[in-house]
Amino acid sequence: MDNNPKDIAREISRLYCPLSAQGIETLASILLPLKFQKGDTIMAEGTICNALYYVQKGMVRQYYYKNSKDVTEHFSFEGRIVFCIDSFLKQEPSRLIVEALENSVLYAIPYNKLQRLVTEDPEISRLYRKILEHVAISSQEHADSQRFESAIERYERLLREKPEIVLRAPLVHIASFLQMMPETLSRVRNFVNRSGNN
Repeated sequence: MDNNPKDIAREISRLYCPLSAQGIETLASILLPLKFQKGDTIMAEGTICNALYYVQKGMVRQYYYKNSKDVTEHFSFEGRIVFCIDSFLKQEPSRLIVEALENSVLYAIPYNKLQRLVTEDPEISRLYRKILEHVAISSQEHADSQRFESAIERYERLLREKPEIVLRAPLVHIASFLQMMPETLSRVRNFVNRSGNN
């Protein structure tokens, strides 16, 4: 059974920024439930990201094409928010694509309604800032991991911090997320598994 918007607003409040009962009511009033089947495109390349999406159920990924290869930039699963940050903030077309990796239930927080509330409601403004901070920090940590860590360290970090991705996402997408070839990821996994069993 799917949650109702007020339940989702409480989850978002618990995860990102505490809201009062009135703040939860206000946030719930703009949430839009959306269902996607595995393989569905949630946001196509060249479209404007006009909402933040809270993942209530399932897993989605953001990716782009480079030299005719698709490159995974981000995974989101239960309790995470997904959006194309530059497209959302600038309201310009994005080069990123968002797709459902599993049957998924998302709750959209529409751009226009959110921006209106941000100017009117200090609680929603603070929540919005906390979400942006969380996304910026997460993005920076991933970029730093790609720059400074070895393939084994990158995989071990993923295992430690986001094991859901390792358990649920296709290996080819995990490999591109970690900036590895699939065969490299297989070698890394085997090495880490052997090391863990010793």
